[in-house]
Amino acid sequence: MQQNQLVKLANTKMPYGKYKGKYLVELPEPYLVWYRSKGFPKGRLGEQLSLMLEIKINGLERLIYPLMEK
Repeated sequence: MQQNQLVKLANTKMPYGKYKGKYLVELPEPYLVWYRSKGFPKGRLGEQLSLMLEIKINGLERLIYPLMEK
């Protein structure tokens, strides 16, 4: 994974649904687990949600926060 992909991940917001407008890192882990069970959306958003779940499962969210643009 390239650094610019992580920066994009850190600054991507959920485009729809209950958590619309929240950064992906702010999504609750149970929500991401639910999404995995239902199937992540196709395309880049699905890839990002899947990666964010792996980051959260492994307790690595602290690596994402410094990359967020304020």
